[in-house]
Amino acid sequence: MKFLIIGADAAGMSAASRAGRNIPGIEITVLEKTRDVSYSACGMPYNIADPNRDIDDLVVRDARTFREKQGIRLLTGHEATSIDPEARRVFGKDSSGRAFEEPYDKLLIATGASPVMPDMEGADLPGVMGLKSLGDGRKIKAWLRERNVRKVVIMGMGYIALEMCEALRSRAIEVEMAKPGPVFLPRMAKELSEAIRKETESHGAVLRMGVEMKRIEPTGNALKIVCEDSPDMEADMVLAAMGVVPNSAFALSAGLKTDVAGAVAADRAMRTSDPHIYAAGDCADAFHVVTGKKTWIPLALRANRAGWAVADHLAGKDVRLPGVAGAAVFKVFDFEAAQAGVTQREAVKEGFDPASVTIKARSRAHAHPGASEIWIHMVGDRKNGRLLGAQMAGREGCAHRINAVSAALSARMTVEAFSQVDFAYAPPFGPVWDPLLTTAGQLMKKM
Repeated sequence: MKFLIIGADAAGMSAASRAGRNIPGIEITVLEKTRDVSYSACGMPYNIADPNRDIDDLVVRDARTFREKQGIRLLTGHEATSIDPEARRVFGKDSSGRAFEEPYDKLLIATGASPVMPDMEGADLPGVMGLKSLGDGRKIKAWLRERNVRKVVIMGMGYIALEMCEALRSRAIEVEMAKPGPVFLPRMAKELSEAIRKETESHGAVLRMGVEMKRIEPTGNALKIVCEDSPDMEADMVLAAMGVVPNSAFALSAGLKTDVAGAVAADRAMRTSDPHIYAAGDCADAFHVVTGKKTWIPLALRANRAGWAVADHLAGKDVRLPGVAGAAVFKVFDFEAAQAGVTQREAVKEGFDPASVTIKARSRAHAHPGASEIWIHMVGDRKNGRLLGAQMAGREGCAHRINAVSAALSARMTVEAFSQVDFAYAPPFGPVWDPLLTTAGQLMKKM
């Protein structure tokens, strides 16, 4: 079997490694348009925070290891440009511009996602950057170092934007964040969003919501973002952190079906609309464990797990991935923020009859040193009692508590059943009645 993979990061190399271990005689070829493979993209903001740390520290396994120890034919600097599904061939060009073609029996598209860049004049100026690939991180670190950057404007206020805000402030770089929407974190409950906003501003970041940014202009050695009906912003660098989009145009041009957010449509075994082609990672969609419907939530664990699923399916196993809960956590200075499941607004849209509560509790037992406030927001369905989602924010205790919620969502537990889960207790880690249990109890009353 000739197994061809396009993309050499989480999903692609997980599939390649597992298929190589478990399928005797398989011939594996991986096409990667960059020189970077198998790296920790999620670690980039923390690497950028340290000017003395090499960005290549984030490489989990280098290309030579895959080639020499695992026998994978890994071709870096090889960009796939088109697919002929009938002939089962992929065409492309290498870094020197030479054309190539590769045959396949089975193909995996693992092309990831790309940062959303501003659709405005000046977005292509030097110093306007996005952050998704290791190459992006390399460019940002070099720009910060070589230009002696004093101020950065971040366009957007999502996870990456906030993580990069912390990274830049740790280097004593001024940060101004701007977005056209009027709400800081619109998907977070109001009380939680407000707590995170205050934490961010307390570390010197300037937040500007409701700003219509029109264009970017060079001004001397700096950049100026021209705004409508609000003051312009000047900076040494502009970071576009307005989200990502799936790299699916390549698949769409080959006639493959796309679905939510334009991601490549895949079934629970990661098969696309072509029986010989799979899709996995940030370019592909998934099923949501709460709604049962298709969703697109590009996260690292899903990418690795989906790559394994492709390899297992090729090995003849009856693979059916259950789906995702959207469990996510991010750090904002001294704060943790986490969420899983759907929000109340999303629950209404999906046909549930949701109720929600927000409580403020303590992260540790009463009078235990170091305790701090933790906010928890929880959503349940009045119709059948199901737990639908939860969010948390605080200085500690959020990052791992959200995993309990994610497990409950995957098991389709009711709020009442969740309120009876046997949580571990010790004073340094939480009260006897864990804040999640207290929230579930309050939500039951509301429901």
